[in-house]
Amino acid sequence: MAMDFSRHLKLFKKDNLPVLLIMVILLALYQAHFFTKFLGITPSEEVALIILLVTAILWVFETIPLFVTSLMVLFLSIIWLLPIMQNAGLGTTKEQFLSAFFGDITMLFMGGFVLSILLNKYGLARRMANWMLQRTGEDASKVMFGIILISSFLSMWMSNTATAAMMFAIVGPIMAKLPDTSTFSKGLAIAIPFACNLGGMGTPIGTPPNAIAIEYLNQKGFDISFIEWMIIAIPLTLILLILLWRILLIIFPSKGIKIEVEKKEVQKLSPQQRFVLGLFLLTVFGWLTGGITGLSSGTVGLMVVIAAFGFGLLNQRDFRNISWDILFMLGGGLCLGVGLSQSGLTDTIAGALPIESGFFIAVMVLMVVAALMTTFMSNTATANLLIPVAISLPQNQLILTIVISIMCSSAMALPVSTPPNAVAFGSGMLKTKDMLYPGLLVTILSFLLTLVASFSYIPLFF
Repeated sequence: MAMDFSRHLKLFKKDNLPVLLIMVILLALYQAHFFTKFLGITPSEEVALIILLVTAILWVFETIPLFVTSLMVLFLSIIWLLPIMQNAGLGTTKEQFLSAFFGDITMLFMGGFVLSILLNKYGLARRMANWMLQRTGEDASKVMFGIILISSFLSMWMSNTATAAMMFAIVGPIMAKLPDTSTFSKGLAIAIPFACNLGGMGTPIGTPPNAIAIEYLNQKGFDISFIEWMIIAIPLTLILLILLWRILLIIFPSKGIKIEVEKKEVQKLSPQQRFVLGLFLLTVFGWLTGGITGLSSGTVGLMVVIAAFGFGLLNQRDFRNISWDILFMLGGGLCLGVGLSQSGLTDTIAGALPIESGFFIAVMVLMVVAALMTTFMSNTATANLLIPVAISLPQNQLILTIVISIMCSSAMALPVSTPPNAVAFGSGMLKTKDMLYPGLLVTILSFLLTLVASFSYIPLFF
């Protein structure tokens, strides 16, 4: 009996017919040279625009897996865009597109993912979380603040999704003991993902938009080191974490609640745990002193990968558990940026924006767009689409790129906004309306703080 493969083909499902129709329309417009005739762009820019629109549609609607879309960007860039650019005399090579998938930023993030696996596998992340919680006392508000601090700190160095899942496993028994009449348990459940989202802003490896921003800035000659990013981002992160704490206490009051955190006897670190802790500290030291040692962040990240697998701390199964989909999304976004910039399309788009209205209008518009897009779609995809435009503007590219990456981590009003939000929603403790109000408040406060920082605080470093 013949197997019906059609039901396994996600792309051709009924729900995706509008997306397929848009693709057909775009192809027809290209065949008619609509964009070159009516927008006045070159053939290279036209193809780059088609690839951009197709990629954006597939990333927004997730018609196919996001990482597959990223690989499609590479494929279309090499077989379609590159020949047209070379015929036009543009000095672009295949290696420029390929290097986007295996550059310094990819190595940096691979090192970060390996560190995350190490800290989880050898129980060091759980030990840190338990150590912090046992020092918060019985005051419910202090317990919440402790949860916020440890969740945000771990998310600076680990996958924020893994951090959220681990913290729910640790805090779950605490929330289960709270009275049914209290809403404070919901506050704790929201504190974990929101703190993970904000904590990711603090380091280049905390969330992909940070790495995307740094890579584009480096290409433009703005050399931002690991520690420089932290100096810029951590003050904003700390302020937002404190505001998050106060918001949650107002919406989900802790009055009259006493929390008993289980006291566990702290066992000595095993030799392997000591080795992993030493490797973690050495890696962080390498990232922070890159300006002195001359080692790039990606080189340090590669050293971590070699050490972890070379010394047998991780095995082949762990290698498969590296978030390859995120790495491919990073590569796809950077590859898209190569096509947009080398074809000249980003300059054309930047020239069409109303930047004559002033920097204030430009930064506000881009931040609002970033916040809206990230609320409903992947923050990595949002950064991949917006940062190439920001970096092509004639002035203030550095500040615009940084604030876009920050806003990509700050929109968290819905369960679909971020993976940690999805983890919290999947726990069954929260409904969409529980996240919506505090999430909107945090997003708005982050927008206002980042806007102020873009005029007062961030320019001091450059």
